[in-house]
Amino acid sequence: MSDPAVSDSVAVLFVAAIGALGLGLGLLADFATRRALPDLAGGPSVRPRITTAAVTFVLSALLAWRFGPSPELAAYLVLGVAGVQLARIDIVHHLLPNRLVTPLLGAGLVLLTAAAAAHGASENLMRGIAGSVILFLLYLILALTSRNGLGMGDVKLAAPLGLYLGYLGWSQLFYGGALGFVAGGLSSLVLVLKNRGNRPNEVAYGPSMLAAGLAVILLIP
Repeated sequence: MSDPAVSDSVAVLFVAAIGALGLGLGLLADFATRRALPDLAGGPSVRPRITTAAVTFVLSALLAWRFGPSPELAAYLVLGVAGVQLARIDIVHHLLPNRLVTPLLGAGLVLLTAAAAAHGASENLMRGIAGSVILFLLYLILALTSRNGLGMGDVKLAAPLGLYLGYLGWSQLFYGGALGFVAGGLSSLVLVLKNRGNRPNEVAYGPSMLAAGLAVILLIP
């Protein structure tokens, strides 16, 4: 019989190690983003980089706690690392660049396919692909028929988010998609109140979508 104290210590070390790995990957992603997209890199200030690195560390540790040493962990770490970079860019520039969103979708497909193969759970992958299409089409309809400020970058981001959420289950897909839209609306409302009733021309919905999706991934088994 294993010692619970030893098991707990191993779990803590694992979570800390993955957090450190996420920190390193976050710094590498930040460097790669600044090289590939210099116009979106921001100024030379160190504070945003420290903040981004800290958020990536915490998020990676939480994902390690959520998934443990499972084949899915690598895929969701990619989502966390890329999501932090996308949120940072969208907050500053109100833009979700294709050169980050498209690789996120591609990496998700590859890594989740490998995870599904390891478990013999092809239905998870099929549900994830269906979720990607469903959430993409839903956000596309909302962007075309409403005046809530959704942009095509948000629509494209819905595809990888739908993949990652749908892989876990229909409930995760529903709550992640719905809460992302609600959180974006609340963010817009806060900006309106802050601007004394003047609606801003652009609202960064990407961070709200990513935060809602990751919260659902972490909190719903």
